[in-house]
Amino acid sequence: MLDARSALSRGDLPAAGEAARAMILAQPEKSEGYFLIAMVAAEAGQVRKALPLVERALAIEPRNPEYLAQYARLLILLRRDGGAAAAARTALDCPTDDARTLDTLGCVLVRLGDHESSVQPFKNAVLLEPGNLDYRYNLAAACGFTGRVDTARAEYETIIAAEPGNARAHYALAILSRQTPETNHVDRLAAALDGTSEPQDQLRLRYALAKELEDIGQPERAFTALSNANTEHKRRIGYDFAQDDAIFDAIEAAFASPLTDEMHAGPSEAPIFVVGMPRTGTTLVDRILSSHPKVATAGELQAMPLAVKQAAGTRSRQVIDAETIRAAMQAPANRIGELYLARAAHHLPARAHRFVDKLPANFLYVGHIARSLPQASIVCLRRHPMDTIWSNFRNLFASQSAYYAYSYDLLDTARYYARFDRLMRVWERLFPGRVLQFSYEALVDNQEEQTRRLLEHCGLEWDPACLSFHKNRAAVATPSAAQVRRGLNAEGIGRWKAHGEHMAAVRGFLERQGISTV
Repeated sequence: MLDARSALSRGDLPAAGEAARAMILAQPEKSEGYFLIAMVAAEAGQVRKALPLVERALAIEPRNPEYLAQYARLLILLRRDGGAAAAARTALDCPTDDARTLDTLGCVLVRLGDHESSVQPFKNAVLLEPGNLDYRYNLAAACGFTGRVDTARAEYETIIAAEPGNARAHYALAILSRQTPETNHVDRLAAALDGTSEPQDQLRLRYALAKELEDIGQPERAFTALSNANTEHKRRIGYDFAQDDAIFDAIEAAFASPLTDEMHAGPSEAPIFVVGMPRTGTTLVDRILSSHPKVATAGELQAMPLAVKQAAGTRSRQVIDAETIRAAMQAPANRIGELYLARAAHHLPARAHRFVDKLPANFLYVGHIARSLPQASIVCLRRHPMDTIWSNFRNLFASQSAYYAYSYDLLDTARYYARFDRLMRVWERLFPGRVLQFSYEALVDNQEEQTRRLLEHCGLEWDPACLSFHKNRAAVATPSAAQVRRGLNAEGIGRWKAHGEHMAAVRGFLERQGISTV
């Protein structure tokens, strides 16, 4: 057993596999050999092959926390969230002093959107192995998501003290709170940037530096750092706007003909979809809605994109592409709704009457939402186009995600915004009044009036708690975490103007598209 585990830990998969198979031959009634051969398969990228082997191990030892944690992890990788949730909950009830198992459990809970429950496993993993910086980073991130800002800051500082070039920790610390001229990390970030040539680290450090420079009132230096980061990353990923253009074209073509599907009645506990371009106030509206006693937040679910993909039955690796868009139109509308609700159910807090799904990119799926979940409420955030484009350009999203590949170039972001705006007009024509176009600026200008309008659209009675959304204790796992905990303010309005010269080409493009920039 030790030979198999030690070979696995040093990455020698052939030796680990041979040792695990020998264990199975010698003691087929024991669980360990099946588990270790499963881990070898998983490390080799053969997740589907690994799964039944872990199940074999669990049939022998059904309450082994290590087996359960790894089983949950594999199920998450296969997007089987329901099984992952069940395995993780069982594992949480099984005592363990294995730090890796605890960290794995925490990571599974994060993927399920249960950030609050992830804190304790991460904390226990760090107590057991305080020198493991990956475990400490996971704890810090979970603390940041759940509003334990001082603890998160201390953990990130501990990581940086041990590893001064840790770009993940530098970036997370930079966005954790607003920096000031008196208290910032600009010099330390510049030194870390000078000390690395690794592209992903450079990307994070430049974004962190740009964020802090903008915080302390140095917009030109901020733009230089940001532009360098984005130019290099766009080159590395080989992005061409034609990729997103084709998706928008396919959606518009798919919904060009009159819709003849019967609108099937949905459940009374209908979801509320908050959609729009990223960085336009979607997290803010999610917090307002989930401050209502009858509403809980489910975070940014992948449930609708995956439901549409599953209903389409296409074999492409992309969740959304032209082929999938066309094929999904042949699926019964109620089938997509059923698949969506089944996937969403595993991410909902207990006893949630209504829930918010705030994946911004669901604006691409408004047609399917309207057809498959006719009782669902849909709110689309609208923010001044120049602020929207600047905010997309200046924020580091998931750098490997195709959803945000446009955001590393200002004109690409402007082109994406123009297609978003055009698609929202398509949805309004097809489903008039179904989507509430909700202005971020109007909300800031008149919070109560706009909050009442929002609640009315979602079929919710007035509750004053929605005005105190900053007191909402639910986790926030987006770059907006610091802002939404400070209450409503106008700081983000007109921020693009500090970079007016660099934004001139964007403004000209939008005006040629007939989009007002006044």
